[in-house]
Amino acid sequence: MTGSEVPPSSPEPASSAPAAPPAFRLAYVPGVTPAKWVRIWEERFPDVPLTLHSVTAAEAQDALRAGDADAGFVRLPVDRTVFSAIPLYTETTVVVVPKDHIIAAVDEVTAEDLADEVVFHPLDDVLGWERPPGEPAFERPATTADAVELVAAGVGLLVVPQSLARLHHRRDLTYRPLVDAPQSSVALSWPEDATTDQVEDFIGVVRGRTVNSTRGRTTSRTQPATEQPKRKRPDAGGSARRQPGAGSGGRRGGSGGAKGAKTPRRGKPRRRS
Repeated sequence: MTGSEVPPSSPEPASSAPAAPPAFRLAYVPGVTPAKWVRIWEERFPDVPLTLHSVTAAEAQDALRAGDADAGFVRLPVDRTVFSAIPLYTETTVVVVPKDHIIAAVDEVTAEDLADEVVFHPLDDVLGWERPPGEPAFERPATTADAVELVAAGVGLLVVPQSLARLHHRRDLTYRPLVDAPQSSVALSWPEDATTDQVEDFIGVVRGRTVNSTRGRTTSRTQPATEQPKRKRPDAGGSARRQPGAGSGGRRGGSGGAKGAKTPRRGKPRRRS
């Protein structure tokens, strides 16, 4: 080997980079708009990606049970023996009608007002009717989207939570509140035996907790509360020490005055001769 020849250096082992935190997987049902909570999560936990998974109302509990999502915005009820749930809001129920329908001329309607109307009851209905109002259609539409198309065709009406009426909005349709109909509630839900730190963090986001609130958890994202200095207790004798210049004796409520304070002396009683 000549001096100009340099033996090839053996490659250094690659340094093991810290593993990236797993993504938080959030399911949501049609009608729910999670954008606000997603934005807060991304601002608060930029190192933990959040992935959204759209599921139907019927699929939501199965997706959580199978571990396809860590938590989800679902429609109540859920199986409370398996899932924890935080109710968030209850929606107004509305009837979707063509814009030229007579119902469009009023502010709200009752089930009795629909007695002579064909009202569609799709297979993915989320209101849980015992008996829907109006006259039943010849066949139940497979989905709410299919039912909306039939309403636009002028062959019937549809009763849904307001968020679904907005989701399937069309220019030729409108909706009015149905005051005596069942209502649908939305909740944040997750498997009770899978309450992870990420789930707890997302609960904090949904409930509006501040970034420094842990609710019993101590994480690297929060700082411990500053310990308050302890007050000095008075001397064992029971009298507090007075600072110079604090005034002279004769305080209200004092039993004998502070230490070192001068109090007026009373004359000795004279003896009777």
